[in-house]
Amino acid sequence: MSTANLDFEQFRVFLEKACGILLGENKQYLVSSRLNKLMEQQGIKSLGELIQRIQNQPRSGLREQVVDAMTTNETLWFRDTYPFEVLKNKVLPELIKANGGQRLRIWSAACSSGQEPYSLSMAIDEFERSNLGHLKMGVQIVATELSSTMLTLCRNGEYDSLAIGRGLSQERLQRYFEPKGPGRWVIKAPIKSRVEFRAFNLLESYAGFGKFDVVFCRNVLIYFSAEVKKDILLRIHSTLKPGGYLFLGASEALNGLPDHYQMVQCSPGIIYQAK
Repeated sequence: MSTANLDFEQFRVFLEKACGILLGENKQYLVSSRLNKLMEQQGIKSLGELIQRIQNQPRSGLREQVVDAMTTNETLWFRDTYPFEVLKNKVLPELIKANGGQRLRIWSAACSSGQEPYSLSMAIDEFERSNLGHLKMGVQIVATELSSTMLTLCRNGEYDSLAIGRGLSQERLQRYFEPKGPGRWVIKAPIKSRVEFRAFNLLESYAGFGKFDVVFCRNVLIYFSAEVKKDILLRIHSTLKPGGYLFLGASEALNGLPDHYQMVQCSPGIIYQAK
């Protein structure tokens, strides 16, 4: 095996230990595109040298910068549409009926630059407008993300025209955003205030989260090995109230945990209910 291939294997091991992401054997181009700029800035010439530097200087912040670069993903507003319609039309009415007036809690895991939790907050506002008085105790959305860069973007709630154009209708833009300079918009306070952003690695302990009625963990499990994926799904189950719902990505499926989750067919889409 060449030195470059050995370096890449070493990097694959590092990344999976650091954040659970299992890189494919043919993903050298992805690593290069994500890390080239950082490595140039640091004067690092190879992945082997990068790993060595991280090990030798654990407090330099380089490890965090590398994980940040490798876990930053673009996302969309109201991605795939149907999860937000299922939430409004099926899940919220059911949970309101079952919860007896208690505040509902939703977890948006691996929220990237904030589009998913803010889409959830907008969907909840739309539900409230159509069902006045039904959500008296309100909804708390806890949104978590590993990348510190992304968390800063999330908390600012500011987006440029390119980000706004990915799935946000003009009607929602006008209702839920305020202009903030040329080609920039900021989320309005009532939508923003419903969301609490926290730094969190899905491989860490879930003990401090409390219980949720709904968990959105969409389009992230595809990056993990089968073993890590199963472990995360079991730990998510421990945070869900009995009868709570898990939303996965459109290309993701939950297999092999029949004692914990029950598949619920929606039209369209599939969600999973905690047993």
